[in-house]
Amino acid sequence: MKPVEVHEMTNEELERALTESRRELFSLRMNNQIGQVENTDSIRQTRRDIARLLTERREREMRSQLR
Repeated sequence: MKPVEVHEMTNEELERALTESRRELFSLRMNNQIGQVENTDSIRQTRRDIARLLTERREREMRSQLR
């Protein structure tokens, strides 16, 4: 997920993507424990996507408080 994509999301889409990414991370971690994840870099990428989503959510909160 690219930062530009995250900036263009609505608040509802942002929350939906965050929930979906957290579920995906959980699934990847479980599958990694039992040895079913071929690309372990996907765990790292999902963590970064979650961080981007959380950062964008926090920036929006801060902007709304300044208004």
